[in-house]
Amino acid sequence: MRPDDWHLTEDVDAFLARAGDFLRSRPTLHTTPLTVIEKLRTRGADAYGAEATVFGRLESGGEVLGLFYRLPSHRLTLTHLDPEQADTLAARLADLGRHLSGVTGDQDTATAFADAWQRHTDAVPVPDWRARLYRLGTLTPPEPLPEGRGRVVDAQGLEQLIRWCGEFTADVGEAPSVDADSWAGSRFADKRFTFWETPDGTPVSMAGSTSMVAGMIRVDPVYTPAHLRGRGYAGAVTVEVTRAALTAGATDVVLFANPGNPTSNALYQRIGYVPVSDFAGYAFS
Repeated sequence: MRPDDWHLTEDVDAFLARAGDFLRSRPTLHTTPLTVIEKLRTRGADAYGAEATVFGRLESGGEVLGLFYRLPSHRLTLTHLDPEQADTLAARLADLGRHLSGVTGDQDTATAFADAWQRHTDAVPVPDWRARLYRLGTLTPPEPLPEGRGRVVDAQGLEQLIRWCGEFTADVGEAPSVDADSWAGSRFADKRFTFWETPDGTPVSMAGSTSMVAGMIRVDPVYTPAHLRGRGYAGAVTVEVTRAALTAGATDVVLFANPGNPTSNALYQRIGYVPVSDFAGYAFS
């Protein structure tokens, strides 16, 4: 495997023409690249910033073996690579003088690339994100469900939705935070959201979902305000959104959870989600 086996482009259509089948071949593991690249394909450069996104594919003997993309934030996202493949990519990007602010991928891949990037550039990797990927097995609603019902969020619920997405980003340490002014450009604006409401119509929890790509829908985010937790609302709204994904025809329904949060991990497994892989992110000094 050589560094020049990596082929780079800023043309998303040309990239997908060569690498689209590989990307769609593993819709669960490729959930984030699928949704991000689809957003770039449909919305163009304005989806993530004015600077062009860089795409890359590892190809040998006419077969695509791995992919990456680097957003204008200079964060690199990888599909699964073995240590040798990660090293060849680090060497290629270092030789080209590419700046990277960090890397995200499955845990083994992200760690292998972070180590390789340090060898090639002396940049020090600092762990800054962890997540566990789940895929739905058999949906098993909790019994009993809390009183109330799910309701798809419409324009009347937008103010509440924006406030809760802002609280969610603060809870999980995401940046930048979300408010009414930044909503349209946020990662939440193009998702479908559902509230769980009590019988009197008061929203008590929310869950979002991505558009379907390659038969895959990702549930993201799930949030209940702190003072309303422990009452089953998160499980109820997650079931509601999951059921809607299945009704829409999704063959892969997935979500991420913080592996350090035993409550959410236990909840998702109780309602039928099965752990697939751990993911990690590193920031580079």
